[in-house]
Amino acid sequence: MDIIEAAKQAVEAVCPGVVSCADILTLAARDSSEYVKGPTWTVKLGRRDSTTASLDLATADLPLASENLDDLIRKFYKKGLNAKEMVALSGAHTLGQARCVTFRDRIYNDTNIDPDFAIHRRRSCPRNNNEGNANLVPFEPVTPNTFDNRYYRDLMEKRGLLHSDQVLFNGGKTDDIVAGYRKDSSSFYADFAAAMVKMGDINPLTGSSGQIRKICSAIN
Repeated sequence: MDIIEAAKQAVEAVCPGVVSCADILTLAARDSSEYVKGPTWTVKLGRRDSTTASLDLATADLPLASENLDDLIRKFYKKGLNAKEMVALSGAHTLGQARCVTFRDRIYNDTNIDPDFAIHRRRSCPRNNNEGNANLVPFEPVTPNTFDNRYYRDLMEKRGLLHSDQVLFNGGKTDDIVAGYRKDSSSFYADFAAAMVKMGDINPLTGSSGQIRKICSAIN
């Protein structure tokens, strides 16, 4: 958020009261993808910022690391996103890191996991629930700072870090989608970009709704 706030300050210095924090955040997502050799897309602009905030509302429908496939499909469908779009968006886990607390149960209790992968990850995540909860490991250890389709290869080799990653390829209805993205990176890139545009259309504030915040961390 410090980066978004810095971008907001720079934009405000040039054209105050015009570009919302919501638009800056959406643009930053696109630029971040492009920066690490991922897909790019045209970002729709004109969002406005909320005048209220709710932690409960913000987290109510977030997918959980422990959830199974049907639960994930249901949550994405509730936001107007289908199973294929969910699998494409999950490919963002080719980047970033996860905390031990989010994958501990998988590496010690799941059976659909490569044994060597589990042993390696246990070095960074003790079994004891009171130890190492904040320890970080990359979702995708081979090319963790490059946007590519290796995430899907990991799933097919039972090396998904989160339980909610591996359920995308576990004998279920999304196996063929995963296999397709593993085989054809251009298809993954195109579908990811389209899904990001669609996700950016989920209930934005426009027109006279909301406001253009002067700083992103507080209402005007």
